[in-house]
Amino acid sequence: MDVKERLSCLRKLMAEKGIDFYVIPTADFHQSEYVGEHFKARKFMTGFTGSAGTALVTKDRAFMWTDGRYFIQAEKQMAGTTVELMKMREPGYPTLEEYIEQNLPENGVIGFDGRVASMGEGLTYEELAAAKGGKVIYEYDLVDQVWEDRPCLSEEPAFILEEKYAGESVAHKLGRIREVMKEEGADVHVVATIDDICWTLNMRGNDIDFFPMVLSYAIITMDEMALYIDERKLSDEMKEKFAADGVTFHPYNAVYEDVKKLNADQTVLVDSAKMNYAIFKNIPAEMKKVDRMNPEIQFKVIKNDIEIENIRKAQIKDSIAHIRFMKWVKENVGKMKITEMSASDKLDEFRVEQGNFIRPSFEPISAFGEHAALCHYTSSEETDVELKEGALFLTDTGAGFYEGSTDITRTYALGEVPDIMKEHFTLVAISNLQLANAKMLKGCNGMNLDILARKPFWDRGLNFNHGTGHGMGYLLNIHEGPANFRWQYRKNDTYVFEPGIVITDEPGIYIEGSHGVRLENELLCKEWQKNEYGEFLCFEPITYVPMDLDAIKPEVMSEEDKRLLNEYHATVFEKISPFLNEEETEWLKKYTRAI
Repeated sequence: MDVKERLSCLRKLMAEKGIDFYVIPTADFHQSEYVGEHFKARKFMTGFTGSAGTALVTKDRAFMWTDGRYFIQAEKQMAGTTVELMKMREPGYPTLEEYIEQNLPENGVIGFDGRVASMGEGLTYEELAAAKGGKVIYEYDLVDQVWEDRPCLSEEPAFILEEKYAGESVAHKLGRIREVMKEEGADVHVVATIDDICWTLNMRGNDIDFFPMVLSYAIITMDEMALYIDERKLSDEMKEKFAADGVTFHPYNAVYEDVKKLNADQTVLVDSAKMNYAIFKNIPAEMKKVDRMNPEIQFKVIKNDIEIENIRKAQIKDSIAHIRFMKWVKENVGKMKITEMSASDKLDEFRVEQGNFIRPSFEPISAFGEHAALCHYTSSEETDVELKEGALFLTDTGAGFYEGSTDITRTYALGEVPDIMKEHFTLVAISNLQLANAKMLKGCNGMNLDILARKPFWDRGLNFNHGTGHGMGYLLNIHEGPANFRWQYRKNDTYVFEPGIVITDEPGIYIEGSHGVRLENELLCKEWQKNEYGEFLCFEPITYVPMDLDAIKPEVMSEEDKRLLNEYHATVFEKISPFLNEEETEWLKKYTRAI
C-alpha cells in the first residue's frame, strides 16, 4: 500500500469508531525523540522520515506539522501523498491545536493512541474536544490495524554501564531522587522516560537505533523501585545487582494495570511532559499529583566529575578520528571514488581504531553539495552521490564510546569552492565562535545567549531554522533536555546553565539547491569568576577539530573573530598533535595555522 491507500484504510477505521480527527505523534510509549522501528507510525502513515513532527488525519484531509529543520525534506517526501505540510512557527500556518480548535466539528471526537501521546498533549485534546461538546478516544492504535507487517518490539539484551564510566552508584541516585520526592511531599514517583530510568540504573541497551537504551517503565517508592521490562533482556548478574538496590521486576506492559492500584490517599510525582496520557489516565483520579520536571532530568544534565573526565577522553578520540578523516577526504577526493555513504563508513573506521567504540550515537548526516541544504538529510542507496571537487561536504555524526557520546559537525571545502560558499562558511564560523566565548552571570539560559550566535546572521538579514544547541546525554539521548540554545520561548526550555552541563554549539546556513554549512562543537559549562557583581560562568569548547581554513574568507572577519579562530585552532593543535604521527602533525599544523 502507498500512503494514499493507508490513509484510506485509516479513515474507514476512524468512521467505524466515530472519530473525526486522528492524531499520530512521533513518540513511542516513553515520549522518546527517536524511536524504534515498531513505533514509526507517523512515518508509515505520511512517508515523512524526519525525527520530529505530528500528523493529523481528518475525514478528507491529512496534515504533517514539523519544524524548520525538515521543511525541504518533508515537502519532497510527501509529494503526491495528499499529506499537507504545516510549517511550525511560520507565518500563515496555524498550530496543530489552533487547527483543531478552528475545524473540529460540533460534538467532534479526537482520537489517538494514549500510549504515544504525552499527558500534556492528551489533556489539551480533551479541552479542545470538550469546547465543541465532544470527547477524546485514546484506547485504539488504529495505525496498528493498517500496518500489516509492523516490526516487533525489540528483544535486544541490556548491559550495565560500570561506575567507572557512570561516576555514581544506583543507590546514591535513588537516594537523591527520594530526597526530591520528600521535598515535594510525594510517596510515589512514576517514570515513563527510558533515558531517566537507564540513567538511574546505570543500564544501557539496544532497543532504539543509535541510542543505547532499554524500553522500560518504573514506579519508585521510598523503599522499592518497580522496574517494568522484558526480563529476558537482563542477565542474572544484572538482576542480582538491581535487586541489591531494591529493584523488583515486572512485565513491561503490566504498568498500565499496576498504576490503577496506587493508593489514592498518597501523592504521586509525575512529569506531564514526559508521561504518556494512558498511564496518567490510569492513575486514580482522586490521587494527589505533583506535576514537575522529573528529578532525574535535572540530575543527569549536570555531569559529575568522572563523567566529565570520560567525556573529555571521548572527545579527544573522536577529534583524532575526524582529523584523520578530514585529511583522507581532502587528499583522496577526485583520485578515488568516495560517496556520501562510503565517506560516513570511513569516518566510523577511524573511530573504531580509537577503542571502546560501541556504535554511532545517531543516524549520520553525510551530505554533499545541495544535499547539505537539507538540515537532517540521510543518504541512502537511492540518493548516495559521489564527492567531487568544487563543492562543500557536510558531515554531522556522533560516536558512542564507553567514555561518552559525541556529536560533531564539520563542513569541508573539496577543492576550490565558489566565493559565496566561503562567505557563508565564514559567517557560520564567526557565529560558532561568538557563542562559544560567551561569559555570563549565573542564572542565564539559552534564550539569553542565543543572540550571540544569531547576531552575525540577523545583521545580514539571514537566519537558520533550528535551535543553536542542545544538551548532550552520556550514552543516552543525543538531544538531552532541558538545557539548549534557542531564540524563541518554549515551555520548559528556559533551564539555567550550571557548571557541568555539556551542550552543543551548531549554527548553520542552508541554500536550497546549492549548499549548506554547519559547524558544531560541544561546550562544557564552567565556573569563570566570582566578584562583587555576582558569579560568572563560561564555556570551554571540548571538540578539537579544525574549521576548514580552505573555506575561510578572512576579509569577512573582524580582528576579534580572527583572534577567536586562531585561539581555537591553537588549542586543537595542542590537544590532538601528541596523538598523531609526523605526517599527520604537519598536516594539522597547516590547517590550524594562524590567519
